[in-house]
Amino acid sequence: MPFRRRTSVSAVSPWCASKVACIRTFTGITKPMKILIVEDDTLLQQGLNLALTGEGYAVDCAANAAQGTAFLQSGQYSLVVLDLGLPDRDGADLLRQWRKEQQDLPVLILSARDALSDRVDGLDAGADDYLMKPFALAELKARVRALIRRYQGQSDNLLQHGDITLNLSSQQVAVDLQPVDVTPKEFSLLTRLLMRIGQTVHRETLQQDLYSWQDDTSSNTLEVHMHNLRRKLGKDRIKTVRGVGYRLEER
Repeated sequence: MPFRRRTSVSAVSPWCASKVACIRTFTGITKPMKILIVEDDTLLQQGLNLALTGEGYAVDCAANAAQGTAFLQSGQYSLVVLDLGLPDRDGADLLRQWRKEQQDLPVLILSARDALSDRVDGLDAGADDYLMKPFALAELKARVRALIRRYQGQSDNLLQHGDITLNLSSQQVAVDLQPVDVTPKEFSLLTRLLMRIGQTVHRETLQQDLYSWQDDTSSNTLEVHMHNLRRKLGKDRIKTVRGVGYRLEER
């Protein structure tokens, strides 16, 4: 099982047996749900991109160490998926450089190198996890979720505010304990807002969180997602701060 819940409530319901039992307050700075893939194998890179975007993450892809470093220096990421066998530089050496430059985000190494010495070297270089090829996508996704959750300082799988409950593990949303169907983008937006209850999240921050460099952010796509999310949650829950961004109202 990818997650082990600390509360006995989960044995009764995927959400909670009691609203009071699940209420938590989430404050502080939200880190983006964007992933950088540094992998030179085109087919594997495309497969990883498809799998992770399907989970609701924004994804940028680099084919070598130079591109990966350029992306990392110009964007905000929650996690890097790093191949060791890059064409222009060894992945472990690249990771050591990033750590010296105070890049503290989690790094998941993917490698066909299965020797114990290689795994030890990768972890000593600063990797947070090491997954050997070939691997199951389900395991990759579970490791990604766990690393991002740890990076964001969350040990539980539930976010709740009032009667809104969001399950980070299953990526499900409920209002008053009734399931609500949301898209991956809507799920990511709601996650951001739940982590900043009562605080305005800037439009630019949301766009950088949710979209990769290849996405079109010049149109009103963010407004469309927000409109749909309001329709599903209730129009009075999300407030537009004109010229700034959006805020999930305290209740």
